[in-house]
Amino acid sequence: MSESALYPALVSALIWLTTFVPVAVVQGIPLLCGATGETLTEKAGNLNLGIPGIMYVGAICGVAGGYYYEQSVTALTKARVAEIISASPTPIIGLARQTLTDSTYAELQSGFLAIAIPLVCCLAGALLMGLLYAFLTTTLRANQNVTGLAMTTFGIGIGNFVGGLIAGKNATRINIKKTHDIYHQALFKVNPANWLAEPDRVNCLVILFAGALALLVCWIVLKIRRRRAGRWLKIAAICEGVLFIAFFGLDSYGFMVYLSIAIALIAAWFLTKTRTGLQLRAVGENPATADAAGISVNRYKYAATCIGAMIAGLGGLFYSVDYVSGWSNDAFGDRGWLAIALVIFTVWRPNIGVLASILFGGLYILNMYIPTGENLAVKELYKMIPYVVTVIVLIVTSITNRKDSQPPEHLGLPYFREER
Repeated sequence: MSESALYPALVSALIWLTTFVPVAVVQGIPLLCGATGETLTEKAGNLNLGIPGIMYVGAICGVAGGYYYEQSVTALTKARVAEIISASPTPIIGLARQTLTDSTYAELQSGFLAIAIPLVCCLAGALLMGLLYAFLTTTLRANQNVTGLAMTTFGIGIGNFVGGLIAGKNATRINIKKTHDIYHQALFKVNPANWLAEPDRVNCLVILFAGALALLVCWIVLKIRRRRAGRWLKIAAICEGVLFIAFFGLDSYGFMVYLSIAIALIAAWFLTKTRTGLQLRAVGENPATADAAGISVNRYKYAATCIGAMIAGLGGLFYSVDYVSGWSNDAFGDRGWLAIALVIFTVWRPNIGVLASILFGGLYILNMYIPTGENLAVKELYKMIPYVVTVIVLIVTSITNRKDSQPPEHLGLPYFREER
């Protein structure tokens, strides 16, 4: 390929990536929250298959909080506008009245409350679901698989019921655009699409991919020699990931994207570097030994399940408030199940989940970016790719039988202290 043809090809690829990668990141955030919450829960020995229902409840609770706050501000705005119009010597109609209404609404709306109310409602709803699951499985020792499936059905039913109740008889959607605008407001104002005007930007892309390839080669060499990756390699990988995200669509992400990534990294640090995290893992591996060492098994199971449920609920909040700006029944899809699959794919490591969630988010929407014509069956096959990849990873980890790639030994099993 000649140099004159290579440059347009690179530019076209860059334009496609600047469109695809931000959407993949946004699609992956609900999966990342759900997977991080489920990982914490499973590390304590609880297999919570109710994550899809918990994310559903977190979503509808957040939407309900945002909706009723918008309604209250709208009522105050109408009253204030009526006072101004009645006191005005000249009539205010048409565009002038709409402008007055918008400015008054913006003046009365509190950005803090617009963020805090949906967030608190989401966390409260997810916490109640987590408490219910923990009570059934830890205190009553109910079967975890059956309880989780029941929680999923229950959560989806509650979400659809409350959503229909708020929307009313003749409506199919709850719109919270004002709250969405605040949640979706980008923290950084960068538009990578404008970088395409200079050839040096394409060179930056080539260098970025070359650096990623070099890091991959170093990691493979270390694995072949059975050596652990040094701190320098981890730092370089983190910098590479930051540059990659910054290069593609940094101006497309609201604060919840960074919050979700931070929670996943903090969870990884907590599980591996803190005393409490190690005790939590001990509860999931061998609760009898942990109990004998003076660790409160039930307390850790309750805490991990409830905190994990709240983190998973944030995924539902992000999807409904930040991504789609409202609620429609059954619109959440199978993202909850995909989050559970992501836990297996990341071999129970939340830090790996950051990049894996972007990969799964990209695979989830791949059918929208690859032309398939009118053959809908091919699109459905593309949707199966994340699950197929998860099955392959599960088979590989089972064959290798490495301790650090296996689930907690007591996962899904009730603990009876009397049998210790």
